[in-house]
Amino acid sequence: MLASLSLRGRDSRALLPALFLLLLLPALAMAVYGLNDRLPMREWPALLAPHTLPQIIASASLLPRSLAALLCGAALGLAGALFQHVLRNRMAAPETVGAAGGAQLALALTTLFAPSLLDGGRVWVAFGGGLIAVALVFALAWRQKLEPLPLILAGMIVTLYCGALGSALILMNEQYLVSLFVWGSGSLVQNDWSAIRLLAPMLAAGMMACLLLLRPLVLLELGDEAARSLGVPLFALRAAALAVAVFLSTAVISSIGLFGFIGLAGPTLASFAGARTLRQRLLWSPLLAMALLWLTDQTVQQIDRLLGDPLPTGAITALFGAPLILLLLPQMKAHGGLWQGTVSVIRSAAPWRRVILLAMLVLAAAIVALCWGRGPQGWRWIGDLHELTPLLPWRLPRSAAALAAGGMLAAAGMILQRLTANPMASPEVLGITSGAAIGMISMLYIAPSAAGFTHVVAASAGALGVLLVILLLGRRSAFSPDRILLAGIALGALFDALTAVLTANGDPRAVILLNWTMGSTYRVDGAQATLTVGIAVVLLGLTPLISRWLTILPLGDGTSRSLGLSLGRTRLLLLIMTAAMTATATLVIGPLSFIGLMAPHLARMLGLHTVPSQMAGAILSGGLLMLAADWAGRMVLFPFQLPAGLMATLFGAPLVMWLLTRKR
Repeated sequence: MLASLSLRGRDSRALLPALFLLLLLPALAMAVYGLNDRLPMREWPALLAPHTLPQIIASASLLPRSLAALLCGAALGLAGALFQHVLRNRMAAPETVGAAGGAQLALALTTLFAPSLLDGGRVWVAFGGGLIAVALVFALAWRQKLEPLPLILAGMIVTLYCGALGSALILMNEQYLVSLFVWGSGSLVQNDWSAIRLLAPMLAAGMMACLLLLRPLVLLELGDEAARSLGVPLFALRAAALAVAVFLSTAVISSIGLFGFIGLAGPTLASFAGARTLRQRLLWSPLLAMALLWLTDQTVQQIDRLLGDPLPTGAITALFGAPLILLLLPQMKAHGGLWQGTVSVIRSAAPWRRVILLAMLVLAAAIVALCWGRGPQGWRWIGDLHELTPLLPWRLPRSAAALAAGGMLAAAGMILQRLTANPMASPEVLGITSGAAIGMISMLYIAPSAAGFTHVVAASAGALGVLLVILLLGRRSAFSPDRILLAGIALGALFDALTAVLTANGDPRAVILLNWTMGSTYRVDGAQATLTVGIAVVLLGLTPLISRWLTILPLGDGTSRSLGLSLGRTRLLLLIMTAAMTATATLVIGPLSFIGLMAPHLARMLGLHTVPSQMAGAILSGGLLMLAADWAGRMVLFPFQLPAGLMATLFGAPLVMWLLTRKR
């Protein structure tokens, strides 16, 4: 299956080495130039025993940095290839199956609460966190027999939850903010050879383990039944291979930092260039990944010399890798295997009864958000209208805006899932909120005093720009779900890279940016709330009119045309509607709430299957989640606040996890 990603008719024996050299030679040239700039070539023999300051800098910083890039890239590329082969899923990577998120959270928790464990045990802390996260992903997808779609969905939910917990820890411990940002964004800056001495043996051990497992892993390509008939212990083999992949991923995270895109980019490039057999993928994935990371780091060093500000290599990697994936997408073979099959859920005989119950819950939550709160004297219920009136200007705008934004993201998520026939599609996953966020961030740094209307225009322009890219890629691939998802991951990585670059430099606006990206509503005033609610009323009021389109589109292009649907016009109108809802909601709650992913799944798992009832259930579920999250964010750590988008993730992700375990 993974081989189907490669190009038709290409000779891998020529293309794979050519692509490797295309990445490696520029990196080597820049490395030689940079070293010669710091230390003349005639003094290079002295690097074995440096005694001057330039020699010490070259020996203790430049050389280990280059070697660190090569080792990290090789480890992540090999880990990604193992994940994809064992799970039979070309979207599998350390960051999509929970390994990276679990390791990062474990290290953050240990740093804050048990720092002594990091003295000599950093690798095992990260390894334990990664294993726990992957085990949780497997537990969530076990009842679906670890099929690709439920597994990746569970991996994204676990990664999302780990990231939300880590962000909450950062917000509550701002004294660690800059250092955690730099580590999390993947800095390759080295001061000695200690990280190399730590990572090199672990990479060697991982490679030896791969060699020992190679023959039985090759038999997996024959299928489970054939492999089992040949005496292959499938469970033990997969567990061992996954443990090796997790170990390699967490070794990089614990010793150097996070480089989230490399584990996906390496195997993707290898498959694109024609790596068809497992041996080829295990060889070329780490080679291409290490060359890509080294090239990126050398480019970063050249930029540092020009600008004077150090940039995190892990963030810039996405700026190189994401456009590369987008350029390769039109030439990749479409493959539907990732999305085949459905998962059964509980069906409701009376769906509208559940919708009414959800509406009553939303009404009750709104009353609680306005009347029950925490103050200097403790918890208090305010039932008197005269007492409540002075508080309404503070509570009502943000509650109303959160409710409207949650409903719009939920509706946008359901439209995208129906439009692409992809249960994992959402404004957040497809990068649409990232596009809106990039527009907003541009305004924050270019014109910080700009008015609210300017922010709306900038966010809408960013969202529409991403949608145009998605539309272009979708038209070329007949809206292939796997390609659209891969494009969304690449676009999301671009936003993560931009955010990491801005925050890792210690800019004082980084805290404002972090709060906003986590979904803070504390800046919402009456005017913005009125605008948000007004747009929500108009756009959500149009959803009953598109129910027929959303019912017909998943049936396929041929059936849709035979029923009189104009596919191009219908899809364009739905995408424009999605962009408007996403841009408006993103301005209020930030780009990372994942309401658009969770709410449609909640509605579906509650037994709402017809488009009208599912749309109503998704809108109400999204609004309820955001309303409850905004209230909890204000009250849990009073007088301090946690962003509503972050709280929505902390609330919603466990609920989705629980519902996933109930699927059959």
